Amino acid sequence: MNTAKTRIASLLAAASLALGATGLQAQEEDPIKVGILHSLSGTMAISESTLKDTVMMLIEEQNEKGGLLGREIEPVVVDPASDWPLFAEKARELLAEEEVDVIFGSWTSVSRKSVLPVVEELNGLMFYPVQYEGEESSKNIFYTGAAPNQQAIPAVNYLMNEVGVERWVLAGTDYVYPRTTNKILETYLKNKGVADADIMINYTPFGHSNWQSIVSDIKEFGNQGKKTAVVSTINGDANVPFYQELANQGIEATDIPVIAFSVGEQELSGIDTGPLVGHLAAWNYFMSVGTDANYDFIDKWIEYTGDETAVTNDPMEAHYIGFNMWTRAVKQAGTTDVDAVEDAIIGVTVPNLTGGYATMMPNHHITKPVLIGEIQDNGQFSTVWQTPGTVPGDAWSDYLDGSRDIISDWRDPLNCGNYNVAKGECGGQQSSE
Repeated sequence: MNTAKTRIASLLAAASLALGATGLQAQEEDPIKVGILHSLSGTMAISESTLKDTVMMLIEEQNEKGGLLGREIEPVVVDPASDWPLFAEKARELLAEEEVDVIFGSWTSVSRKSVLPVVEELNGLMFYPVQYEGEESSKNIFYTGAAPNQQAIPAVNYLMNEVGVERWVLAGTDYVYPRTTNKILETYLKNKGVADADIMINYTPFGHSNWQSIVSDIKEFGNQGKKTAVVSTINGDANVPFYQELANQGIEATDIPVIAFSVGEQELSGIDTGPLVGHLAAWNYFMSVGTDANYDFIDKWIEYTGDETAVTNDPMEAHYIGFNMWTRAVKQAGTTDVDAVEDAIIGVTVPNLTGGYATMMPNHHITKPVLIGEIQDNGQFSTVWQTPGTVPGDAWSDYLDGSRDIISDWRDPLNCGNYNVAKGECGGQQSSE
């Protein structure tokens, strides 16, 4: 009987092992889920819909190469509809219900800040592809767009040194990114000797359309005998009537140039670019960049969309870089486990589309070139200035009192996103508000 019991126990154990192996195999063969968190409706759809399609294209390409770790990648698309609290709900849905391995998403800083506590709570992973105000470094977010020292500061330096601008209009949409960026720029300009009277600041709500009185004020401000420029952090579809009103009031780029941080090829497509010709934008990539890597990317994008007139833009390149960094880190880690990928990705270097390379730094920001482009009548940009190499993204501004002593380094032993070097202490996981 003991022999029988022993044999039965052995058979049961073997069966259990077989079932376990089958279950493990099934788990290993489950698809890797990628969450896509971009507005497909509402005021930001003009910018974000393209980013959803970009990630879809990148996933399709990766699957054609055999997937990742021998598994297919499955996109999980949600629409937060330009509703900032809804971004948090959709992020929770992606992580808690869909159990995605990574999220690519958000455009505005208010949507990112809505998502941030959710990804930190649930230990998710998100790649954020758009220029932003800095003053943040989360263990769970990788910032592949520009920090202020990779866009706003170089743009002001260009206008000051190359164009001779002395008076400044800081015009933005009323939310965290424009307000914080303009706070940095105002301090920077004053440090450069610009008087209070030579700085005009204005904010408008999302989707603002009646620009007549504001543009009239800008025109009057610029008619004081000093070269004046507008530094624009206006976001979304409000840009179209803004530039149209500049034209209506006879303000040309030679009179008061506008340098924009949120107007790219996508925003220019399908509209009359006549009123915008000669105005400027500061980005880290333009579709007009003449590199083989960029030509290949454009060809793939046109083939994917089936639209010969389809355009590419800076946040698309940021997703291209972020996706390639993530896949490289997953391969290096041998798993999609968030903690393992976070460790593996620091130092990962991949090609950008402008002929150089992007590296993920310990502060979860990347290295990027800075380009100033002039808007052409075909909706493209002609590069008029660029940095000789790449610029490392600075999570914390050197021009704000509360930030200049703070650094971010997510490696051991520091493992902190806001370490105060003067006090020798970490401020904790959460970002600055």
